[in-house]
Amino acid sequence: MDLNQICRGLAFLFLPLLLTLSCARTGALPSPSQDTQSEAKSLSVYASDWNDLFHRQSGWFGGDGIFGIPLDGKEFVPAGAQTRTLFVFSDSVIGETKGGKVKKGDFKMIHNLVAFLEGPEPEEEKFEFYWPEDETGAPVSLFEPQTPNTQPGEYYWLGDGFVNVDADRTLYIFAYRVRDVPTGAFFEFEQTGVSLIAIPPGSEPPFREQRQLDTPLFVPLPDGSAKVTFGSGIFVNTASAGAPAPDGYIYVYGVAGLGLSLYVARTRPASFEDFGSWEFWDGQGWTADSSQIKPITNSVSHELSLSPLPDGRYILAHQRYGMLPEVAVQVAKSPVGPFFPMKDIWRCPEVNEDLDYFVYNAKAYPHLSAPGELLVSYNVNSFDFFVDILNDAQLCRPRFIRLKF
Repeated sequence: MDLNQICRGLAFLFLPLLLTLSCARTGALPSPSQDTQSEAKSLSVYASDWNDLFHRQSGWFGGDGIFGIPLDGKEFVPAGAQTRTLFVFSDSVIGETKGGKVKKGDFKMIHNLVAFLEGPEPEEEKFEFYWPEDETGAPVSLFEPQTPNTQPGEYYWLGDGFVNVDADRTLYIFAYRVRDVPTGAFFEFEQTGVSLIAIPPGSEPPFREQRQLDTPLFVPLPDGSAKVTFGSGIFVNTASAGAPAPDGYIYVYGVAGLGLSLYVARTRPASFEDFGSWEFWDGQGWTADSSQIKPITNSVSHELSLSPLPDGRYILAHQRYGMLPEVAVQVAKSPVGPFFPMKDIWRCPEVNEDLDYFVYNAKAYPHLSAPGELLVSYNVNSFDFFVDILNDAQLCRPRFIRLKF
């Protein structure tokens, strides 16, 4: 697989016409210019401190698929000095840049890696990336498919994760098996399954104690038109997570179809690996029959988040229809809806910088958010990635905003 094929994979999770989805320290660069184009400045502001943290000139300097997992399991409790957050990334570029540019031979792309942040603030000295290296010292992906159903040539892009505090404190991360399929089309790959990576408490990279499970959570729609990829977002509705109205369930969201519809399944913490115990929302209630699933909303993105609001409602954060320029939210009175109409909270100015730039996969980080705010990220990329990155080395990185309540 050459670099052009890998580049094409960066948008794999985000185009519904194609698929149904979807240790090194580095120095920070000066602050990027702040947005002046947003049509929703009254609701959201540019989070310059978080953007500074991810605007980097060496080591990791770009990547997509970011999720932030509090390793104490306190998803909805403000992070403190002892909080450690695991960030998981999918396709990422590693190397050396200079003056905002990079040469062709000075970076490598790998399919996934992680980073750790100590404490609640985006402080450079408390932030560290990790990826393995091969015998030559070149970066390699942290997680490689090892399940019984894995086929040669498959690799992982990562979904959401959480720490199962109410069971045995296992860290779970959803992982999507992907393979290259040469078709001559722009995107030459397909998803083959949904796996679950289970990491015991106390493990550190490279997570040699991990277990990998095949799951039945790559679910065909009733009409056969697509498959739901569960793991797009996780809502831990438990008292230990700090949920304000806990019912004791773990809600796992998935996306599928041309309309980018959102589906939801749930299970108890003690039964998370017992897939036969999972229930699926059928539009009226919960059923063990996944073939009866019904969507709870649509026009979302393949990565997203559901978070509780101070008034007892819930807020779904996502990119409008996968890759449109707007970060959007929807409010509901329950984790399954019904959802109020979509509201745009930010128009991503990066799409105006280059004809090929696109944005995708907005989501929130409740435990890293200040009272009265919600920290939200979205990703930026280019359809002509391996040309554009040479002159805009930091284009492919998450951007952060603060939604004001």
